[in-house]
Amino acid sequence: MVVKLVNPECLSKPEVYRQLSIAQGSRLVFLAGQVARDADGAPVGAGDFAAQVEQAYLNVGLALAEIGGSFDDVAKLTIYVVDWNEAKYPLLGEGVARAAARLGVDPLKPITLIGVAALGEADIMVEVEATAVLD
Repeated sequence: MVVKLVNPECLSKPEVYRQLSIAQGSRLVFLAGQVARDADGAPVGAGDFAAQVEQAYLNVGLALAEIGGSFDDVAKLTIYVVDWNEAKYPLLGEGVARAAARLGVDPLKPITLIGVAALGEADIMVEVEATAVLD
């Protein structure tokens, strides 16, 4: 694996993500923000935040698999959430856990979570952007 996930001793050790990643591969991949759409562009999980998180994470994994990588190659995620509040934490965790189970990966990557007023389409509740490193 070209991405090693670390929680340094000098920083807090969150349960839901790692503080940093060390990438040693040779190809950087910058994946556009993924949303709750299937391969045909049809909406997935209308009104269901956890289902939309799951689909966005799955789309990251699927896109990377198509170019010879996997979700394990993700070095950093940026997650944009419409109308973020702490009540959404459990649903975020549920969606991530379901996607991780389906992909068979450790989903706890370094992340930045950003609350936003809106995303590109009215029904989209979350968008997940990824940077990955492949050999």
